[in-house]
Amino acid sequence: MAALLYSSSHYGHGFDELYFIVAGRDHLAWGYFDQPPLVPFLAGLLDSWFPGSLVMLRLPVTLAAAGGVVVTALIARELGGGRAAQVTAAATYAASGAVVISHWIATYTLDPFLWTVLTWLVVRWVRTRDDRLLLWAGVVTAVSLQVKFLVPAFWGLVLLGALVFGPRSLPSRPKLWLGAGIAVLATVPTLVWQAAHDWPYLNMSEVVAAEFPGAWPFLRDGVLLAGVGVGALAFVFGVFWLLFLAEYRFLGVAVLGLVAAFLLASGRSYYLLGVFALPFAVTAVTLWQRPGVRWRPFAVWPPYLLSGAAALAMLPIYPPSVVDEVPTSWGPFVLGSSFAAGERPQGELGRIGASVFASLPPDQRAKTAVFSDLYPFAASVEYFGTSRVYSGHRGYWYFGAPPDTAENVLFVGLDPSRLRPHFAGEVPLTDGLVWLLEGRQAPWSDLWPALKTQ
Repeated sequence: MAALLYSSSHYGHGFDELYFIVAGRDHLAWGYFDQPPLVPFLAGLLDSWFPGSLVMLRLPVTLAAAGGVVVTALIARELGGGRAAQVTAAATYAASGAVVISHWIATYTLDPFLWTVLTWLVVRWVRTRDDRLLLWAGVVTAVSLQVKFLVPAFWGLVLLGALVFGPRSLPSRPKLWLGAGIAVLATVPTLVWQAAHDWPYLNMSEVVAAEFPGAWPFLRDGVLLAGVGVGALAFVFGVFWLLFLAEYRFLGVAVLGLVAAFLLASGRSYYLLGVFALPFAVTAVTLWQRPGVRWRPFAVWPPYLLSGAAALAMLPIYPPSVVDEVPTSWGPFVLGSSFAAGERPQGELGRIGASVFASLPPDQRAKTAVFSDLYPFAASVEYFGTSRVYSGHRGYWYFGAPPDTAENVLFVGLDPSRLRPHFAGEVPLTDGLVWLLEGRQAPWSDLWPALKTQ
């Protein structure tokens, strides 16, 4: 956690962070095209409370990463592991992608912690049969459903596995369904928003499939996210060994089912981050369960220390003056993290757009809307700029069309070709980046549906 806190200010806003900030700060809603409302709400709230503070913006996911380490140790304890097994399980999780990629606030850096807590509650219920745990699982599920809509897959496969392999009493527990009712009630507002907007989230499967095609990249990256070295081995071995543990076999089958479901649905590899904790804990307990092996610490700890060092090296812990930009680019601007001190690439884009807009004559500026072709570009200009920005790309389209007073468009982005047919003239203002499109030829209410892109 100390490394994550220290490194939080060493690089600029991540690919989606500015979008989350703008969405939650200026367009707060019960739902969005691409996710439920919690992450935009947190991002907008924290940026409003602590303007420009990247450390505070990323504090929720930093705490979630640290919490995942602790809860993984608790899972190992529920499985009968002693202190050494608990430390080993925690170390495996700490060196995995669940912590290493927790650089920025996002759905996939917050939700894995919630899945890890759910796993601990279910494992503890198997041992204690305390149904209050199932009620708390419903509360955690309710929170998870405000982050992503993936957790029903977890419960569906867990309950199916319990029906087939036991404990068959799990699906019949009243407090399980009371917790499910809490989760459903908490999700009603975002479901109403989705229904009112023709269920746009259902289109995300096509978006994901187009961005991450192929089974091999999913499996390769999923295993690598488990951790370079011992993490990947611990995950594979832990899932395999779960199938031989009668009490927990249903959870092993559920993990395998989730891997298969995400693979068949063309999901992203980081969807697997939430299922790492249990296999890690199983492997750790298995490593230390036989007493009296004196050489075991000398065999176990060196690989774990090396994996921890590799994970630490992946974090941006170096001073900003030493490290250059991360080479994550889209077009002429780096959209991913930046270690560079001073001007950040996304900030540069926003400031260029704002500067050009401010340079327009006042009478022309009053009838000109700022537009971008990609949602991260739009968010960048809106966050670092001085005016409302519009875009037809993904979630930004749902923020609404420009006002009818906007006869012109200042386009900031890569390609204004979708707008060109709807305007009488075009003036390039900044080569390859900013254009002024003049003389809108149809009402925005007619143009807006045609400008929607995914």
